[in-house]
Amino acid sequence: MFQNFDAPARSQPIGGRLVALRAELAKHGATGFIVPHSDEYQGEYTPASAERLTWLTGFTGSAGVAIVLAHEAAIFVDGRYTLQVRDQVDVADFVPEHLVEAPPHQWLRGRLKHGDRLGYDPRLLTLAELRRFDAAAKSAGAELVALEENPIDRVWTGRPAAPIGAVSLQGEDLAGESAAEKIERLRALLAEKNADAAVIAQSDSIAWAFNLRGSDVPHNPIALSYAILYREGPPTLYIDGRKLSNVVRDALSDLADIREEAAIGADLERLGSSGARLLADPATTPAGLLTPFIAAEGTLVEGSDPVTLPKARKNAVEIAGTKRAHLRDGVAMTRFLAWLDREAPKGGLDEIAAARRLEAFRAEIGEEDGMPLVEISFDTISGAGSDGAIVHYRVTEATNRTIEPGSLYLVDSGAQFRDGTTDITRTIAVGAPTAEMRERFTLVLKGHIALATARFPAGTTGAQLDTLARMALWQKGLDYDHGTGHGVGVFLCVHEGPARISKAGTVPLEPGMLLSNEPGYYKTGAYGIRIENLILVTPPAAIAGGERPMLAFETLTLAPIDRTLVEPTLLTEAELNWLDAYHARVRAALAPRLEGEALDFLIRATQPFAA
Repeated sequence: MFQNFDAPARSQPIGGRLVALRAELAKHGATGFIVPHSDEYQGEYTPASAERLTWLTGFTGSAGVAIVLAHEAAIFVDGRYTLQVRDQVDVADFVPEHLVEAPPHQWLRGRLKHGDRLGYDPRLLTLAELRRFDAAAKSAGAELVALEENPIDRVWTGRPAAPIGAVSLQGEDLAGESAAEKIERLRALLAEKNADAAVIAQSDSIAWAFNLRGSDVPHNPIALSYAILYREGPPTLYIDGRKLSNVVRDALSDLADIREEAAIGADLERLGSSGARLLADPATTPAGLLTPFIAAEGTLVEGSDPVTLPKARKNAVEIAGTKRAHLRDGVAMTRFLAWLDREAPKGGLDEIAAARRLEAFRAEIGEEDGMPLVEISFDTISGAGSDGAIVHYRVTEATNRTIEPGSLYLVDSGAQFRDGTTDITRTIAVGAPTAEMRERFTLVLKGHIALATARFPAGTTGAQLDTLARMALWQKGLDYDHGTGHGVGVFLCVHEGPARISKAGTVPLEPGMLLSNEPGYYKTGAYGIRIENLILVTPPAAIAGGERPMLAFETLTLAPIDRTLVEPTLLTEAELNWLDAYHARVRAALAPRLEGEALDFLIRATQPFAA
């Protein structure tokens, strides 16, 4: 199993950890400390050695920050985790706050006092975050203080060692472009920015640029590392040498200088002393990484990570691989849904058993296709009944719930194959759903279809499209507190920037971008609904009678949507036609790969409504 179901530590001894942290801060003359979820590489997912926020608070979500002051502490999470944080964190120690509605830097303005010294680890805050916290401290007459050693690391007994997962190479047959060609393209981007070099801190950017993959972080095939790209000359890759076999080291050495991570500070200092212009993304680069360069009076050119957009624009080989991965995953998912259809109504099936069986189906199809399941793309969200209303629910032995007849079961899961990353959510009625369940599901489906069928001009952002997925819910006074879609990598991170479909999605969508389409509805204490497919932005095409070519989406995910939850009278003729056409495509693609019970289920589950 790639997923474990151990329950996280909670409450005790969390309170004692907070006391120990405050005592350590007092030794440094600090009156408070910032504890972000991020690690030194600013990734969404972090290795066990960097789970400082979890160690201190008990919260296991992938986004959040805690602020510890002398007599008060708070934890900030976004809308995905408002229920989870109260389940995992002792609110007597940490008061839950909303990360977006009441950001930590604003919260601090009303609590810091003149003369306070707020400590932080400069490796864990981006330059942009540091500026926000610094402004908040100064407005209160307080001081932001960089601590040489993270005080949590000093009091964290039994802290895991940093990972040294083996690095592998992603062949050109799967990447579609050599690393040398990619680096040449990136050099051209540096020239456009009039930059001599760029520092890259995001490990998935490095993985894409160098055609390497790693195993340092659960579910995401990245190698924690840094890189400096030069406008002239080979780049430098800073990585723990123990991760590199001789074969991998030789291949990378033909492309770049290989150095240990500790060497990057001196190299950036030399760059600064030479008067170089260094491109860095203030939103993704740790402030501490840039300190030597800034101290040496180099010129900082602030701009987006130059890798993120090229990485997001999938090439023809990556698209072909992703489609193969989704066909494979559709077979596994349909076998799982057929199994669930048989077993769940009997009672006794629980969330963990379902998650285990789904992973087994994915492993089996990988072996059949000669493309083994390398990992799952995130911990499977296997939520029965009220657990489905917890957006990023993670089942554990302590929370494991039976999938009861008469309830809804939400399963959000994905696979990491070498040729593609998948992410799919299906909501299944176990037995007869209520009229309310059918109505709410159909409203979510209307939003899903509206986005899937959108046509839009070049320059359109995710924020402009997000409304389409919410409109049917809004008209009934309903909504959901998460984005509608995130970018997805190709055998890389399942959450990938820079594009997203959300109220904050400001990056224009471009052909080749792979995103999720996942509107939802969540009734606290009762059930959750989400329908998620991955969609590919297709090139502009003419519309009959139109004046401008328009981009569109191609749906890649192939698995039945539960017909028993659809209220067809709430769908327009066009929406019913889309659903029938989608199911016809699913049936045509998957039927040749299925047999017996799974094939019978597929035929039943994809029957048209219009017949």
